[in-house]
Amino acid sequence: MAHAAEIPYGAYWSTPFARWQGAFANLHSVRFAAHVVKRELAARDIDPAVFDFGVLGLTVPQPNAFYGLPWLAGMASIAHIGGPTIMQACATGARTLQAAVQEIDGGGARCALVVSCDRTSNGPHMYYPNPRGPGGTGAHEDWVLDNFECDPLGGHSMVRTAENVAAKYGLSTPAQHDVVLMREGQYQAATADGSAFLRRFMRLPFDVPSPDFRRGVATLDGDEGVNQSTQEGLARLRPVVENGTVTYGGQTHPADGNAGIVVASRERARELSRDPRRAIRVLAFGQARAELALMPEATAVAARRALDRAGIALPDIHAIKTHNPFAVNDLVFSRMLGVELERMNHYGSSLVWGHPQAPMGTRSIIELIEELALRGGGRGLFSGCAAGDTALAVVLEVTDS
Repeated sequence: MAHAAEIPYGAYWSTPFARWQGAFANLHSVRFAAHVVKRELAARDIDPAVFDFGVLGLTVPQPNAFYGLPWLAGMASIAHIGGPTIMQACATGARTLQAAVQEIDGGGARCALVVSCDRTSNGPHMYYPNPRGPGGTGAHEDWVLDNFECDPLGGHSMVRTAENVAAKYGLSTPAQHDVVLMREGQYQAATADGSAFLRRFMRLPFDVPSPDFRRGVATLDGDEGVNQSTQEGLARLRPVVENGTVTYGGQTHPADGNAGIVVASRERARELSRDPRRAIRVLAFGQARAELALMPEATAVAARRALDRAGIALPDIHAIKTHNPFAVNDLVFSRMLGVELERMNHYGSSLVWGHPQAPMGTRSIIELIEELALRGGGRGLFSGCAAGDTALAVVLEVTDS
């Protein structure tokens, strides 16, 4: 049974994603997101007064981010709303959507703004004081790099989880590289005809603001830093881990960017929609946690649970998007659910356009909606893994209202 909350058609957006240390490297992620929200709402003639709730997704700390959603909303001229700031690594985008849907389902709001943003570039160096430490010294970490490298529960890196799953299922390096080439080929459909697909939700060319947001300093014609791989080039790469299978070509790259979605009651969604005849209904969510250090497996389990809660069988799903930080993710998803690799990730995925963590899931859900809209409607599934061997999936439907 569908949730009461809906997504107004067209009331969502994403910046291009820029490879870390690229065009967005010096933009404060929360201030940048507020800058984009203000512009995108104005472009859609959405009055900020319509909102009565907000959710911010953020996984990489920024100065003053303690103030979270209320600060972002104030900068975006929506100072009358409050709401939480949520962090669940790469599942943050789906989790923020779920929080907004639940708020509207429960009658606490009629219209919610969901924003997710991150900057993996120039990640903060964190210092934790410890007066009882040797000489009074404290502990420290590089937030982005150290957490990529070590899950504190098992002491293993993110890439090790991919290697563990590759070994368990016999997923070879050539098979992973074939997935990379397939996904890059699918992404070409998004950039065809002057990036017509991306322009359905992304402002292109995109004006890159200065760090003080007072002027433009550059423009992007699309996602920045996307690889253009060849079979020969991938074959020359060595695995990252000794005696492993995952190469740098078989995984995504960290990135920067932000994305947003409006979630509303059914009546309010019709008012805000670019096409009131088209409804976007959220049907179900599913959460999962795999065994320690088997993170890519969790995506398939979460997908099964979301489908079960929606009462829908996989053959009745018309479009599938996955978060695939490693090509291994799609291979094991295909193996566990029996879905062909070709059915998944039309128009590309995070394996291609990058991994800015929080907004990754938000953009994937937006692309899922637009893929369904292009085919005239249908049901879609998004599922993505996150740190701690977890995953979150969502099933939605695009249909005539």
